[in-house]
Amino acid sequence: MAQMVTSGTSPEGPRPSYMFKVVLLGSMSVGKSSLAYRYVKNDFRELLPTVGCSFFTQVLELDEATVKIEIWDTAGQEKYQSVCHLYYRDAHAALLVYDIANKQTFSRAKLWLEELEKKFLPDEIVIALVGNKTDLAAEREVTTEEGEDFARTKGLLFMETSAKSNHQVNDVFMAVVQELLRREKEKAPRPSPHGRSTVDLRANGERTRCC
Repeated sequence: MAQMVTSGTSPEGPRPSYMFKVVLLGSMSVGKSSLAYRYVKNDFRELLPTVGCSFFTQVLELDEATVKIEIWDTAGQEKYQSVCHLYYRDAHAALLVYDIANKQTFSRAKLWLEELEKKFLPDEIVIALVGNKTDLAAEREVTTEEGEDFARTKGLLFMETSAKSNHQVNDVFMAVVQELLRREKEKAPRPSPHGRSTVDLRANGERTRCC
């Protein structure tokens, strides 16, 4: 469960604040760093390959809650894959990113999913399959239907994006956040008939599973 940071107030009552850890996984050069940079800075840069892991934060003031997102951008090079599990441990969500103009990166995204399935219980993490670089549509090797079909069979969120043209970058992160909040709402105890809950949500932040 997400860490509940604080409970603020609003005219409608207590307003929760959550912190979610989101990891970006995928092959080298699929645009993970560019997606994170576009989302946080609203800018596009051709970034050098990530060494190990880079880190971004974003705070969203939504109607239902304040959400802080910790975005962990992992390296795609083979030599870093043996330690990537250290970065996505305790993650609340993962974006599996591939390049629509590179079929091999789509296959690699499927392998990343297998790794996540070994580390997390079903429904323990929100996973989105992201086909990046829609600005390279003329060079497309992975059809939208292929991505949609695979995501549907695995129960994943799916969206195609372009960090370069800013196509649906905010949308994919917002879709993940909304799904995380929906799951938090489902986990929250229902009010008692007397209008008061006896469960302290803040006690649910600790995770007991090991790596």
